Amino acid sequence: MRAPRLRVVITATAVAVAIGGSALAAPALTAAPAAAVTERIDGGSSPSAITGMWAWGNPIDPAVDARGEGLAQFEPQALADFAAAHHLRTVFLSVPWAADEGPFGAWLTEAIHALHAVGVTKVAALGGDPSWADDPSLAADWTAAALRAAPFDAIQFDVEPWVVSSDSELPAVVAKLQNLYDQARVAAGSTPVGADLPWWLAAKPQPDGGTAFDALLPHLKSVAIVAFSDHADGTDGIAALAQPAAAAAAAKRIPFTIGVETDTPEVAGGAAATFGDDSAALLESETAKVRTELSGLHGYGGVTVEHLLAWQNLLAR
Repeated sequence: MRAPRLRVVITATAVAVAIGGSALAAPALTAAPAAAVTERIDGGSSPSAITGMWAWGNPIDPAVDARGEGLAQFEPQALADFAAAHHLRTVFLSVPWAADEGPFGAWLTEAIHALHAVGVTKVAALGGDPSWADDPSLAADWTAAALRAAPFDAIQFDVEPWVVSSDSELPAVVAKLQNLYDQARVAAGSTPVGADLPWWLAAKPQPDGGTAFDALLPHLKSVAIVAFSDHADGTDGIAALAQPAAAAAAAKRIPFTIGVETDTPEVAGGAAATFGDDSAALLESETAKVRTELSGLHGYGGVTVEHLLAWQNLLAR
């Protein structure tokens, strides 16, 4: 299952939209207080700032299982070869519903072992659907099945109910996500639970103080801060957009990465939100700037690319 992904268009126009419209508009940024900590967790051994990727898909033959997509790029050795070539340490690998049934368990287990063998230290089960916010037992069930299917290092949620929510509904949405993460943590046991969260949650005040991003952090062990833009600098660049959320995560000692997009402008929500119509060289140079700006924060873990297939298409051009 490919989860519906966040499509907040990060352009100068979007950043200029006032908070409080019918949609969850991208707010103007203000500086966020950062704790005086500088510890890094990204290791620094790779010349690239990119340390991880989202990987949506699977190699299972759809004739064998209706959930299969038949994608050769997701064969265990293919995943491992790509991760090794790009010195990745984190892979968010999509997991279908009821992964412990049918052929998925064998594939997922083999993929995890292959990725570990080439230096990937965190393979997380990736999944989510907006409906899970209304029924968090579904997230708990999916989590339990994923961990029965294969020995994942972590769970990574991509649940985006704000896509159909207004500003006034956001506090209720936050409460639903808190409950979802908590129920999933019970199902996960000792396996850590993380999530993909958009940068602008750090600019949305909560009724009881703090921001929506602040309210979700205590319920997670890590966070991928989604800051989709095709450049690092400026008020609408990746670094400025992500900085308040990154500083909040650092202050709470929550490890974080910065998420960037490589899919087509049509999928991403506009050319300014993705490197998909640019080049692999620009992706590398701009994410290196993000590392320069944010790597001094405690818990910085590098840049995560959305997503494997689109990134491969970009590299092939």
